Amino acid sequence: MATKIRLKRIGRRNRPFYRVVVMDSRNKRDGAAIEELGWYNPIDANKAYSLDEERIVHWLKTGAQPSDALHSLMKRSGLAHRWHLIQQGLDEKDIEKEMKKWAADREETLKRRSEKAKKAKLKKAEKKKVLEEEAPAEEEAPAEEEASAEEEEKPAEEEAQAEEEAPAEEEAPAEEEKDSKKDSSNK
Repeated sequence: MATKIRLKRIGRRNRPFYRVVVMDSRNKRDGAAIEELGWYNPIDANKAYSLDEERIVHWLKTGAQPSDALHSLMKRSGLAHRWHLIQQGLDEKDIEKEMKKWAADREETLKRRSEKAKKAKLKKAEKKKVLEEEAPAEEEAPAEEEASAEEEEKPAEEEAQAEEEAPAEEEAPAEEEKDSKKDSSNK
């Protein structure tokens, strides 16, 4: 029988909760399980989980294949690294030493991530403050722009008035020429 270690969904609609189970690969997702090995809560902020590592290793040794989702949980808990070391043929003392190194590296990684998150929050807060300080300055700027726009409109109005007056002056000489032609023809 081909066995898989995978997640079995339980919980109500829009509130998933999973059990880590061993089951025949031909069974449905929510079908009958051979054994329950833990749980996983994706709704929780920390995405909490619990795995029975000894039983999972036992099933992996018998040929059970973990699903991708379970493999990611195994990575998070260090079980994937432990399984890798077991497959290499290391004895228990060497595996424990390697797992201590992994745990130390994991703690450093989590610290770096938390520090990076804090720095990102601070930068975001600083940007927000800068934007709030610039917002009143921007509110004053439109008033200045309106005043300069009014000043620009006045010269435009003066030019329009000048253009209206200019054609009237041009028409007058043309009329004078016509009058002068009439006068010369009358003579």
